Amino acid sequence: MLRALHRHLDYQVHGPGDDRAYFSRDDQAALKAEFGELINAKADEIAFVQSTSDGENIVVSGLDLARRGGNVVIDDLHFTTSFYMYRELEAHGLELRIVKNKDGAVPLEAMDQAIDAETRLVSIALVSNINGHLHDAAAVAALAHAKGAYLYADIIQAAGAIPVDVKATGIDFAAASTYKWLMAERGFGLLYVRRDLQDEVVPTTRWGHRQVHNFDRLAMTWDKRPGAARYETGNISEPLAATSLAGLRYIKSLGVENIASHANVLIQRLQVELPELGYRSLTPSGTRTPIAAFGLPDPDDARRRLKEANIVVSGVAAERRVRVSVSVFNTHDDIDRLVKALA
Repeated sequence: MLRALHRHLDYQVHGPGDDRAYFSRDDQAALKAEFGELINAKADEIAFVQSTSDGENIVVSGLDLARRGGNVVIDDLHFTTSFYMYRELEAHGLELRIVKNKDGAVPLEAMDQAIDAETRLVSIALVSNINGHLHDAAAVAALAHAKGAYLYADIIQAAGAIPVDVKATGIDFAAASTYKWLMAERGFGLLYVRRDLQDEVVPTTRWGHRQVHNFDRLAMTWDKRPGAARYETGNISEPLAATSLAGLRYIKSLGVENIASHANVLIQRLQVELPELGYRSLTPSGTRTPIAAFGLPDPDDARRRLKEANIVVSGVAAERRVRVSVSVFNTHDDIDRLVKALA
């Protein structure tokens, strides 16, 4: 990622040269193709967006949920954006249904009870940022589709960390920012919209020059770009796009299965060793994601211990929990340091 960023900045400062070039249309096409391959989608089903939240907003606007009414089903392990967005839309006639988790997992039967003929969209975080819970997306998609609803998946905590197959699971829409497991940086993301849903189901609701080519100013004519490019508007951040392509290629070189297996070994150690020290696991046993959360008997003391050990984790003092995320860069030595700090 750092090398890709340096190459781009060197081009901006010094111009073309050895190993220096701007992030071209071919590079952009390669980025969409690489992400598509990662989640088993076609390049023309991928659009560049600013963030995961931006992607979900595009889907929601295209579906015109506020005007159509009905309900949206989410769960209480979802990301902040979804709670806020759908709650705001309730003022315009949409009903929000929030399914409660049980012991850190979202029961499929509870999702089934919440989804009915008036459900327009089911929105899930495929892997929860709260505790790493992994949805059975295929089962949720089947429930949604049986009632005529669509499934949106926030895959920021999944893509690049565990295998994701939007076709096999029946996910209709998905989005991810690149700063998490895609090993890039904040401010850039990718949106997936199933090809057959790109026109009438999720039409364009905002417009910009990235949606057209062959622009003729004199004749005032242009051609629309095909596929998910219809959801793009203005310029993208080329430095962030360049780092994203480098990150995806690095992930591909390692293999997602290998990344997931490595992380799982370390996470399972924490699932055994931290509860023995009094830190109750908030992640269902056997969850194969790179995230685990634990209850904190004394959040202030835990924060102090981790800071002194120079260990960075995500903690929420008000909820008395800490979230640990591990990747290919982490080792058993890191786990030893974390356990020792909290012992």
